[in-house]
Amino acid sequence: MRRRQFLAGMMGGAVLLGAGSSRAAGSGGLRAGEGAADITPPLDIELGGFHKPPGQERRIKGIRQPCEARALVLTFGPMQVAICSLDTLSVTEEMTGRIQRAAAQRTGIPAENIHVAATHDHSMPTFKYVRQWGAVTPEFVAAVEKRTVEAIVAAQADLAPAELSLGKCHAEGGSHNRTVKKGVARTGAEFGPLSTDAERWLDTLLHAMVFHRAGKKPDLVWYHFSAHAVCYADEQAGPDWPGEVARQIHRESGQRPSFLQGHVGDVNPGDGSDWRGEIRQTVAAITPALKKAIASASPRRVDCLRTRSTRFNVPFDMDLFAQWVDEYRRDPSKCQSGRWVDAGFAADWYRGNQQRDRSVKHLPITLTAIQLGPVGMLLHPAELYSYYGLAIRRDSPLQDTLVVGFADGSIGYLPDPQAYRQGEYSALVVPKIGDRPPYQPVAAREMTAAALALLRQTVA
Repeated sequence: MRRRQFLAGMMGGAVLLGAGSSRAAGSGGLRAGEGAADITPPLDIELGGFHKPPGQERRIKGIRQPCEARALVLTFGPMQVAICSLDTLSVTEEMTGRIQRAAAQRTGIPAENIHVAATHDHSMPTFKYVRQWGAVTPEFVAAVEKRTVEAIVAAQADLAPAELSLGKCHAEGGSHNRTVKKGVARTGAEFGPLSTDAERWLDTLLHAMVFHRAGKKPDLVWYHFSAHAVCYADEQAGPDWPGEVARQIHRESGQRPSFLQGHVGDVNPGDGSDWRGEIRQTVAAITPALKKAIASASPRRVDCLRTRSTRFNVPFDMDLFAQWVDEYRRDPSKCQSGRWVDAGFAADWYRGNQQRDRSVKHLPITLTAIQLGPVGMLLHPAELYSYYGLAIRRDSPLQDTLVVGFADGSIGYLPDPQAYRQGEYSALVVPKIGDRPPYQPVAAREMTAAALALLRQTVA
């Protein structure tokens, strides 16, 4: 499908933002609806996720599997919330805002209650600027926004009375901590009250929310797991391992599970025998875990639906940024590899950043907490290291909390302080890719604290 044909078809410190709550008595219980829309990209536009210098761009030559925007609408009494999962590398805050406003106008769902998350799929185009890691195609962005709104509208039209069950299963071999040697990272099963970010961790636990619906409405499955969608690096577009898992589940049961990405800053798919993650081995580990989680899901009594959002300022390390600018200015010949990627990348970064306004000390982002009875969700736009996702789940006031990344924006990695000391890619290269100053080494700790405070405010 060529670009013109495709687009023609497609056109066929914390500051509290808002809070809502419904604890209904006689005003109706939980209802759930789902909608989906095709967002398969056209051929020949750029894919994101891997470094490709000018002239060597990674362009779409074929479609491995169709891609979707999937939407879940939940209501309880007067409260309405929409959560979208897009088979994309990223979304931006600006893109999210346009979707929120358009969907709110068509559905009546408050804009601040509409949330858009990416699966962080490296076999799809990017929707945010990433230096030499894939170009943004504005026409495709607009088409995906339109289709995402259509998915939300369809989900609202699909609403039906529902009961929630939650299942869990460890997907052993479905992920590995890519920053340390095999066996070094400790697992979530070992995570306790005294665990800290001085060690590297791996969260192997998969959560499946199953919405059992009344009448002839099919049950809905939305699951959460933490593993980069990065098994493929060719020129075929598709949803990577989540798509293969969904295809197997659908083939066997008729269900079409929707995926919410977790904390993957230090996590790749697979057991580590292939650094990037071998697709067959990865799917063979995650699919049975999802099936077991669905089969073993136990009822959760939903007596309320609440949501609350806040703004949080992610702190920049402007001193380190100034050092980078000075380092390149003094001797560009020493800035041609490693944390500078290559000479062309470094030169482009310097041209774009030598005049940056250094009075801007932070990046404002949105955090959102959702309470669905005893189950919580914490939505954030970061690529968190595993420890912080585990810490939010451990310290949350709710019985079970799903920590969803790449939501309502995309700000790159929030690693631990060790990553900065060791000069890791996440700490020193990715800020240059995303064209932002580096974050403070304690930024992930501070965002985690803000997320937990928000969860406590939501439940109180």
